Amino acid sequence: MKPISTYIFFSSILILCSSSIVAQEKKTDSLATPVVAQRYGIRFGVDLLKIARSVYDKDYKGFEIVGDYRLAKKYYLAGEIGNENKTTDEDQVNFTTKGTFFKVGFDYNMHENWLDLENMIHVGLRYGVSSFSQEINNYQIYNPNPYWGQLPATNGGAQFDGLSAQWIEVVVGMKTRVFDNVFVGFSFRMNRLVSNKQPGGFDNLYIPGFNRTYDGDFGVGFNYTVSYLLPIYKKKNVPIVEEKK
Repeated sequence: MKPISTYIFFSSILILCSSSIVAQEKKTDSLATPVVAQRYGIRFGVDLLKIARSVYDKDYKGFEIVGDYRLAKKYYLAGEIGNENKTTDEDQVNFTTKGTFFKVGFDYNMHENWLDLENMIHVGLRYGVSSFSQEINNYQIYNPNPYWGQLPATNGGAQFDGLSAQWIEVVVGMKTRVFDNVFVGFSFRMNRLVSNKQPGGFDNLYIPGFNRTYDGDFGVGFNYTVSYLLPIYKKKNVPIVEEKK
């Protein structure tokens, strides 16, 4: 009888230990994958760099409104709209560009937030459209043999209206929540022209929203934004947990 009693005793202890371990695993799983209602809504703001540049650069005036709308846990519908007025002084020509632009596309958030955090490290794509005009203020005829010196600059006065351009824009950036509904962020953009309506005898060296053109088709951009989130509803993103065998 003694061996049987010993077997029953140790079997009972083993069952109790097993039950305790299973209970602890379930508790750990519930703590590791909490379900939190996340906010969905419209976020809108401004580009602070364009505002600051309008203050310190006498040859530039610009403004840009940015916004996005959260479609899913990781995907955001995003866009920008604005206007620019910039005077560019090149070696041979001085000209002024005026126009408006808008961009629309999406952002994908690669950052895994914990609980109710709403920070973003994102990549995205935009399609941009700009309508603008160019005015030549003065120009200088290129002299390949300046033995007698360069020719004096000639007042331009030529203005070209009804110009337009379209491009694709790759976006990489981040946003951080600094207050309850206030976010700051920045993004870097690489642009590639799709279409470019140019005036006769003059290239579009600067395009509103696209910035300076390089090699005719490429451009880069950068912005620093502050934005405000207007929550519309909340949704629980339930994590997928594999069943343990």
